[in-house]
Amino acid sequence: MSIDPATPVAQKLRPREAVERMHEYHPPLAGRDGLRLDFNENTFAPSPRVQAVLQRIAAETLTKYPERHHVEQIVAKHFGLTEDAVLLTNGVDEAIHLLCETYLEPQDEVVIVTPTFSMYALYAEATGALVREIQADRTLQFPYQKVQKAVQPSTRVIMLASPNNPTGAVVETSFLLELAAAAPQAALLVDEAYYHFHGESVLSVTSTVPNLFVARTFSKAYGLAGLRIGLLVCHPDAMRFVRKVSSPYNVNSIALECLPEALADEAYISWYVEQVLQSRAAAELALRKLGVPYWPSHANFILMNIGGKHKDFVAAMRQQGVLVRDRSSDPGCDGCVRITLGMIEHTERGLLALQNALKEIQWRPES
Repeated sequence: MSIDPATPVAQKLRPREAVERMHEYHPPLAGRDGLRLDFNENTFAPSPRVQAVLQRIAAETLTKYPERHHVEQIVAKHFGLTEDAVLLTNGVDEAIHLLCETYLEPQDEVVIVTPTFSMYALYAEATGALVREIQADRTLQFPYQKVQKAVQPSTRVIMLASPNNPTGAVVETSFLLELAAAAPQAALLVDEAYYHFHGESVLSVTSTVPNLFVARTFSKAYGLAGLRIGLLVCHPDAMRFVRKVSSPYNVNSIALECLPEALADEAYISWYVEQVLQSRAAAELALRKLGVPYWPSHANFILMNIGGKHKDFVAAMRQQGVLVRDRSSDPGCDGCVRITLGMIEHTERGLLALQNALKEIQWRPES
């Protein structure tokens, strides 16, 4: 059957206008050979108990649709939550997506603070919502007053990360609770992906604050980035609607097999977090000695300002066999590069490469 191109029937297939307008996110995943200090991953390995699970998973596990309910029961007990407040997700990315799909209509307003995780704006834009970006000042600390002024009756979703990526800054718990109370019409998402390296959380108050949502990931401290598993927690009344949007098979079987063992091995998590904290202290000391400006971090990374030679620095680090992340295109981060902190021996190797790279590009502190 042939169709005359001049007829109305042969119109071009087009996506929704919101999808046409939305930005794209292209993480630099290709060619990641070397010590990967660019994506804030666990630089070692998951718990030995997780590795043991991977060795004994039966082939028949892969032939069945995944069932997450029994694992959600384990997760709820581990964190002291009720089962109806917990939803396992395909990483924090899906948690953000589900929140946007549940609460946003086209032209609704979303408030985020930049620089921050790119997926907040992308998932909001995909719904046709209007994203209001509040820019942090030169200190890159959380702009409390600006956020208070930005939140209006038309605001339907607020997305904040604490600690924030890529800055490492945190938001005070008292402010988060005040914000949730001041904007009851808005879903307030607090992304605690880097919680373990900071230690403060609002997870326990979700049962009493109906518009508070907390996201956690098992990609960072737990070392399960490749399994893509995250957690969304909120009041059961709100979770009832989020579950309607979620697929019942969103988390894969292997991740569901591994997660209980990852949670149970608290000794491993304590060990790895201590490695990161020691690495963070060592990195801050080294950067001060070298005269490299950086921002204090509460996460497993540090954002530093290399200035105009940031591209040369990233390339020189790659030549040294160490990958770091150029964040100079983020709002307010001109000349900035982020380095992941993990095991002490990896951090020491990264800092040695950093010192050599600075010499190679003839870097000098900018006045």
